[in-house]
Amino acid sequence: MSTTTTATSVLKSPYQRSVADYWNQERNPVNLLLGAVDGIYHHHYGIGEPDWSVLEGPQETRERRTIEELHRLETAQAGFLLDQLGPIPADGRLLDAGCGRGGTSLMANLRFGCRVDGISISEEQVRFANEQAAQRGVADSVGFSFRNMLSTGFESGTFDGIWNNESTMYVDLHDLFAEHSRLLKRGGRYVTITGCYNDVYGLPSRAVSEINSHYICDIHPRSAYFKAMAEHDLVPIATVDLTEATIPYWRMRERSPHLATGIEKAFLEAYTGGSFHYLLIAADRV
Repeated sequence: MSTTTTATSVLKSPYQRSVADYWNQERNPVNLLLGAVDGIYHHHYGIGEPDWSVLEGPQETRERRTIEELHRLETAQAGFLLDQLGPIPADGRLLDAGCGRGGTSLMANLRFGCRVDGISISEEQVRFANEQAAQRGVADSVGFSFRNMLSTGFESGTFDGIWNNESTMYVDLHDLFAEHSRLLKRGGRYVTITGCYNDVYGLPSRAVSEINSHYICDIHPRSAYFKAMAEHDLVPIATVDLTEATIPYWRMRERSPHLATGIEKAFLEAYTGGSFHYLLIAADRV
């Protein structure tokens, strides 16, 4: 099958093609420099209190210290997500939906020892992630493929666990949870960490709209997650508000002249103003 035919079969709309183009071309230092610390490349944000002392000391090594600390916070976020999957058997199978450059998938395989599949509509991300798996010697148990998370092509009941780590804002939630429900075994666990806007505000705030524009995404209201899950046999078992836990990450990132992307102010305004929440939701397939 040619690359063109494959892309046509995976990318179902002009919007999906624009998102794929964005991530195929993305070379953001805040992703690449942080990932180079230990070869675990994330495409999400961090949680926890930073070690602010990294901003002190010799100027010539301050940026390196900041990179390492932000990476630690992003890895802590991925670890917290994996905590919510519960016990996964070594012969189990996991799906990282919207896998980015594969960092959380590699962490999951290291923790559980099971098969992990990562999928993305960015062919460049898939290529990069497979290279990382090969370099770590785990390509036989961690694989990444060019697939659409709304129509994956995997068989029903394949997975013990599925997660979205900051990728749900690119898709329709009803379509997404219908596919996840189909793919999960009965009793399987779904986990997402996501930014969502506060329904109390009615419509997205100016800051949330700025985030949407920056990332070519469509942030959902908080209530939409629970409504869509209920319609597709996903019953929430835990909800954790991580908003306060992520604000320090953004404050540190804002202070880095080489890592800040210009969107930090919007995130901080949205989080501190109450129009935006950073949530973890874990749900079981019933």
